[in-house]
Amino acid sequence: MKNVIVFFSFLLICSCQKKEVLLPQISETIVADVKDHSPIYMFFETKEMDTLIAVNRKNTIISTNWLFNIDKRLPLKLVVPEIKKLQEKKENSEHKNKAAENYFTYMDSEKKTLAFMPFTETVYKLVKPTFGVIVFIKSISEIRVNGVKVNKEDLQSYLISIESDKPNKFQFCFSKELLFEDYLKATIFLKSLKFQLPILQTSNQEFIY
Repeated sequence: MKNVIVFFSFLLICSCQKKEVLLPQISETIVADVKDHSPIYMFFETKEMDTLIAVNRKNTIISTNWLFNIDKRLPLKLVVPEIKKLQEKKENSEHKNKAAENYFTYMDSEKKTLAFMPFTETVYKLVKPTFGVIVFIKSISEIRVNGVKVNKEDLQSYLISIESDKPNKFQFCFSKELLFEDYLKATIFLKSLKFQLPILQTSNQEFIY
C-alpha cells in the first residue's frame, strides 16, 4: 500500500509541474520500499529534432535517500552526466549521511507497484576502459565481449569460458545511446549472472561511451 501511495504522490507532483516522467517498466522488484527519501526528476523534452533533459532537484535533502525518477526515453549520454553531478554534490556535502543511499525508481510491470534499484556505489566513467575483458551493451539485444557478439542467454557461459593465466577483469560498458529503460533492464540482467570467484572480478565502475 505504501508503494501505491508513493506512486500517486509522484504523479501528483508531476501533474503540478505540468510535466510527466515515464518510468521504466521491469517485471521484477529489487527493493520494494525506501523510507526517508527525497525525489529527483529527470524529464524528457524535445526541441525541434533534439532530445533534451530537464532536471528538477528542488526538494532534495542531502541527508536522505535520493530517488532518481528518470524518464525511460532519455539516452544515457544525457542522463549519466547529470547523475555524476548529483553524486558528487551529495558526496562532497558537509551534511552527508553515510547511511543514505541512491536509488533508481521504476514500475514493476507484474505487480503494478513502484520499485527501486540501489546504485549508491556505482561509479560512472564516460570513457572506454583501457584494460580487461570489455562487456559492451550496445542494446538490450546486442552484447559484445571484446568485439565478439554473444547471445544474452549465452553470456554467462561465454564469460566463464574465457581462458586466462590470472582472474579475468570484466568491465561492464554501455552505449551512450542506450535508453534509460534498456540500461536498467541490462543492469538487472548483469547482476543476475552467477559466478564463482576468482573466475570473475568486477568493480563498481560502469563505462558509458
